[in-house]
Amino acid sequence: MPNPENKQWLIDGNPAGRKVAKSDFKKVSAPVPDLTDGQVMVEVRYLEFTPSLKGQMENRLAYAAKTEKGQVMRGRGIGRVIESRSSNFKTGMTVHGYLGWQTHSVMESQDLTILPDDDLTRLHLGPLGSTGMAAYFGFFDAGKPKSGDHVLISGAAGAVGSMVGQMAKISGCKVVGVAGGARKCKHLIEGLELHGAIDYKSEDLKAAMKQHAPKGFDVVFDNVGGPFLDAALANMAVGARVVICGAISRYETDNPPPGPKNYFQLVHKRANMRGILSPDYKEQFPEARAQIKSWIAEDKFRYFEDIQEGFDNIPSTFMRLFSGKNLGKQLLRI
Repeated sequence: MPNPENKQWLIDGNPAGRKVAKSDFKKVSAPVPDLTDGQVMVEVRYLEFTPSLKGQMENRLAYAAKTEKGQVMRGRGIGRVIESRSSNFKTGMTVHGYLGWQTHSVMESQDLTILPDDDLTRLHLGPLGSTGMAAYFGFFDAGKPKSGDHVLISGAAGAVGSMVGQMAKISGCKVVGVAGGARKCKHLIEGLELHGAIDYKSEDLKAAMKQHAPKGFDVVFDNVGGPFLDAALANMAVGARVVICGAISRYETDNPPPGPKNYFQLVHKRANMRGILSPDYKEQFPEARAQIKSWIAEDKFRYFEDIQEGFDNIPSTFMRLFSGKNLGKQLLRI
């Protein structure tokens, strides 16, 4: 049997300083190459999307390998093994890895993880994957929440933010989320059942934060940066913990944005600001996954997915992250 035809999206532009466009990618097609010893052929079923992929295209992230024009666009995914030259992988197995924006991926066996084929499989691209690990360890290890704390979250309707909001509720905290637009703020209150929501598109951030927490926020979990971070630093409680998980606002500027204007508030409030990367906690991932699974089983935790359809829609699905269209984890079913 001839090898299947592989459709791919290649990097064809550098979107530094502007929004991602479909012209930044090029669609091609070619037969899947023959496997060599130790390799596995995977039929890709789902892809996940994160804002950091744009930073990887621009080669701005020190922790990620450089990308080049003409290579397959990166992306984590879940797929099914359809051919294997590794004794550890059998045809039909469900696997997870950096499969890329393509219909078929030839992978070295050590770069794949075998997943259980159950109702929680897809969650390894969300709550049980890198998104969940960033939320869990960022909030609990860096945020160090205590019952009764006031918690403020930016990008609260997104994949990481929505998880942090629920973890904060489980921890007995009062939780306020910041999002853009009435639709997303309604989701924060009715879908995630947070205690408060701030619409950064229509409200004065500093004034709204002050109204929700007159004595300041004890934990600030930031996925956005920019004006949000300035406003949050002006509304911290004494001894606050500020967690820097992402900064999606910087992805549309050509030069790095200036540092926070209110950084000296860290001194006034004897506060702590810390950046986190989930791979630092790799050895503890099983512990976090077990806890999240337990919350799901006990109906204490909701997860939200925004699933788009079709290989041709991969670039436009990625672009949804930067126009604020997604609610929860952005995925695509090929």
